[in-house]
Amino acid sequence: MSYTIRTIEKRDNLAVEAVIRTCLIEFGADHEGTAWGDPYLNRFSEVYSSEGNRYWVVEDEAGRIVGGVGIGTLNGAEDQKICELQKMYCLPEVRGTGVAQMLMDAALDYAKHFYQVVYLETMENMIAAKRFYTKYGFSGIDYRIGNTGHPGCNVCYMKRIYGDDVNNK
Repeated sequence: MSYTIRTIEKRDNLAVEAVIRTCLIEFGADHEGTAWGDPYLNRFSEVYSSEGNRYWVVEDEAGRIVGGVGIGTLNGAEDQKICELQKMYCLPEVRGTGVAQMLMDAALDYAKHFYQVVYLETMENMIAAKRFYTKYGFSGIDYRIGNTGHPGCNVCYMKRIYGDDVNNK
């Protein structure tokens, strides 16, 4: 099967929400303090529409959304050169197919045009995700940066990136 990655469109909002909620249920994260409680979960095409903020979806050959990832401003971060890797989820049936790599490559490539550091939060029981982040050069840190609104995510990572065209924000 082949997959296509593209920027989110308004028609994708509910499908992306369904992917995220499916994954959160799978990992027991269907509660407040995680992405489950985000008030904008079904409005990503609006939320990620400004410069420095972008969300990508992956669709299968049938046009079904099977995963997504975002790069967004990190609320409450003192350093404006830090962004957050946000809402990276893939349905179980596409894990191990290269879809996550497609998403991560798009996100990091975009981030380096605006930021110098990528931060993310995940959960302890998301073992494969933690291995994946480490493979991509993210290092575990024992402190939080900014205010993600996700106190239920208890594992933090960051990666320094230095793009050639980082804007002076």
